Amino acid sequence: MPPVVPPFLVGLVVAPLAKRLLKPLVRGVVKTSVGIVLEVKKAAHEAGENIHDLAAEVAADMVAAQVTCGDGQRAEADGAVQSVPSEERGETADRGEGETRTPKIRATAGVGKAH
Repeated sequence: MPPVVPPFLVGLVVAPLAKRLLKPLVRGVVKTSVGIVLEVKKAAHEAGENIHDLAAEVAADMVAAQVTCGDGQRAEADGAVQSVPSEERGETADRGEGETRTPKIRATAGVGKAH
């Protein structure tokens, strides 16, 4: 009959070996995971900035289209220009020749903001 080795003695011998082998492995896994998380966070931040810049450009284009089309035409969202009846604009037919209509400029959220 072979000698019986108590399990705690096996643990006393194997624990230091497992510590030497597993500690660098676990450390590498954690280090890699943290690096991946930081890269994903950086990419998400850059994507958010790009979307914000794109939204600001579109808003500026829409404001510019409204300013240039302020003489009785309204710029639609898809870039098409639509004529607006004078009743809807609030103009009267008896405006004098010397009077010019000033364009209405609407404030757009997010235009000109700097982060």
